[in-house]
Amino acid sequence: MDEALRAVADPTRRAIMELVRDGERSAGQLADRFPQMSRPAVSQHLRVLADAGLVDVRRDGNRRMYALRPQGLADAAGFIERMWSTQLRRLKEAVENE
Repeated sequence: MDEALRAVADPTRRAIMELVRDGERSAGQLADRFPQMSRPAVSQHLRVLADAGLVDVRRDGNRRMYALRPQGLADAAGFIERMWSTQLRRLKEAVENE
């Protein structure tokens, strides 16, 4: 979970995740969406996402194809849900006690 949260803390990586959310894209297609960034920099972001288990990587000839791996955020989503539900329960109790 820690690695996934560190990975999504970066706005570029979140943008990449949104780009691959609805389907696979090649590294080149993704790099084209970030013209202000070098291709090696985009590749580094993709590597961080893959190492965190947030994207799947598939070789297609000499290209690498990236797709979102939604289960990669499952632990983080569960943690946030537990924190959120605890806060809502406390709010509900506070309102009912007034």
